Amino acid sequence: MNASRDAVDPPPEPAHRYLLDNARAEAGERFTWLAALFDGVTRGHAERLGLRAGWRCWEVGAGGPGVPEALAAAVGPTGHVLATDIDPSWLDRRGGYEVREHDVVRDPPPQPGTFDLVHARLVLVHVPDRARALATMVAALRPGGWLLVEDADTELQPLACLDEVGPAQRRANTLRRAVRELMTRRGADMRFGRTLPRALRAAGLVDVAAAGCFPVGGVACDRLEAATVRMVRADLLAAGLTDDTEIDAHLAAVDAGDLDLTLAPLVSVWGRRPA
Repeated sequence: MNASRDAVDPPPEPAHRYLLDNARAEAGERFTWLAALFDGVTRGHAERLGLRAGWRCWEVGAGGPGVPEALAAAVGPTGHVLATDIDPSWLDRRGGYEVREHDVVRDPPPQPGTFDLVHARLVLVHVPDRARALATMVAALRPGGWLLVEDADTELQPLACLDEVGPAQRRANTLRRAVRELMTRRGADMRFGRTLPRALRAAGLVDVAAAGCFPVGGVACDRLEAATVRMVRADLLAAGLTDDTEIDAHLAAVDAGDLDLTLAPLVSVWGRRPA
């Protein structure tokens, strides 16, 4: 904050402030439903990369406890899992993994050159200096270690409802566009997922490959949508992108199960630090 500004007229928030902040009350609900949608996907990729007892893993921007707990169970007492976040308040310090406050852009890599697996999901898309964050994660890998990055590509599929058959579906898609606009204003890259294979190769990794996940419909998609809209409601209204009537009508349609909601594709990309 600029101290020279009048206290009654504070400067605007930085354009890059994370829209889906962990400090908001709905964050825990979002973590629950993101875990229901994607934790199985993440575990499957990690297992195919060789995750096993004794591995050292770093979970970057962990958010909730789901992935760190799964990694800790897989590596067992002979392994080690470090879970970091700029706000680690949703993590369980008694969950069998180490919890640390860490900013992957500003802070140096913890224990550089030692991790068998470094993983980040839905993190880099929101980080303004993505190249620096990626370099920090690569620097933490041991020779032969794997980096697994999973991020959305909203421009590949920008809709909330694929089958826009009526006003409720049109309203859902209009609100999804509004949320995307807010995220763009905060520095998110709506095309980031598709760039990940190239980014990992540019970072010096080898054996780079990718896969996509595209959930459509179901309770988890509905509950995630409701939590997200409630979370950003004040931001949407302040930006003049919608009004209370539209938000209330959309949330009522979600609660009634009237919408077949979907998400942007999650692009999972992995690569290995050369031995």
